[in-house]
Amino acid sequence: MNTILVGAQWGDEGKGKIIDVLTEASDIVVRSQGGNNAGHTVEVGKEKFVLHLIPSGILRPKKKCVIANGVVIDPVALVKEIEGLEKRGIKLAGRLLISETAHLVLPYHRKVDEARENRKGRNKIGTTKRGIGPAYGDKAARTGLRLIDLAQPKVFSAKLKARIEENNAILESLGGEPCSFREVEKAYLEAARKLRPFITNTVVWLHRQLEAGKSLLFEGAQGTFLDIDFGTYPFVTSSNTTAGGSCTGSGVAPHRIERVVGVMKAYTTRVGEGPLPTESADISDMLHAMGREFGATTGRARRCGWFDAVATRYARMVNGIDELAITNLDGLDTLKQIQVCVAYECRGKRLLYPPNDAEELLHCRPIYRKFPGWQKSTTKVRSFKKLPVAAQKYVTALAELTGAKLRIVSVGARREQTFRV
Repeated sequence: MNTILVGAQWGDEGKGKIIDVLTEASDIVVRSQGGNNAGHTVEVGKEKFVLHLIPSGILRPKKKCVIANGVVIDPVALVKEIEGLEKRGIKLAGRLLISETAHLVLPYHRKVDEARENRKGRNKIGTTKRGIGPAYGDKAARTGLRLIDLAQPKVFSAKLKARIEENNAILESLGGEPCSFREVEKAYLEAARKLRPFITNTVVWLHRQLEAGKSLLFEGAQGTFLDIDFGTYPFVTSSNTTAGGSCTGSGVAPHRIERVVGVMKAYTTRVGEGPLPTESADISDMLHAMGREFGATTGRARRCGWFDAVATRYARMVNGIDELAITNLDGLDTLKQIQVCVAYECRGKRLLYPPNDAEELLHCRPIYRKFPGWQKSTTKVRSFKKLPVAAQKYVTALAELTGAKLRIVSVGARREQTFRV
């Protein structure tokens, strides 16, 4: 079965560990969008892995992984990630393939990203300043550089020189520091030598695997409401984080997809700026005090709130979500009462789906339904039937409100703390 896994909220839903679980029944894991602004955390036994560009499936020894054409890649960061895994005994040779048409994130992208964000002041987006947006901007403007360029040193150097000259002029206008052509050229050509064995035409390779009967698992990055088209624009990322992005970002046709799994937390979180209707200082303080909800990529504290069924209902519709995986249920273990947003009230109207205007969303007030808490630790539970009855009813209600089947529940960060329903 070919499966797409997507985040049904604002990212950080725990996709990495769910991918790790689903990989058991898949042959190949494909990353199809985003860049190293995403961080997927997987705990295996006593070891913790934080992956940014390489699919989480790499932690399963017999699985193959693809970084497809829709991803934007910082080659230096990718080499560092590869070397870090190899030092920990993870073998990548013959198991990792990287698309030759994936676009590059270059140092001037990061500098432009930071300079623009700093100039916005209160109106900042809250980007990770990893250069992802400017890299996708160059892709859309048809001025980007790709791995296929990087594999040809003379071609790459000529194109890089022209791009640095143009972007240094932009940086000067923004008050940023210019880039050194020689320094960038040296660092990226060195990275190219290390990446060359992994680079190939992944579209052709993936279709050959499909013809051979292999199953694909698409690992989404970020979440539905960070999608450039369907998210809370402009407080979004620069790629399509919804299910459709998996097809355009990999070259695999939509009719080859048989299942979409949506991942969501048992509550809601968001990193960066933008509206978050169910945000609660009390929930944020509680989770942060537990040492939870800090970004795997930036370390920033996430904003937290009650579960928002209005948002996940829309996410189910946009992605065509068939099945749900609910994570972080254990984060609510101590609460006597739990609230769930079932609708919005906005200017006297009851809304069952979020408005597209981020400013309008700021005026939405959540309408809550209350659920009893279970006030028992769930971290040692290993099956759905062993969950406290109140916890079973809670996650079942979340699935019903979202409109998809509940299939997986997670009660902790480790692999063994995840079970099927």
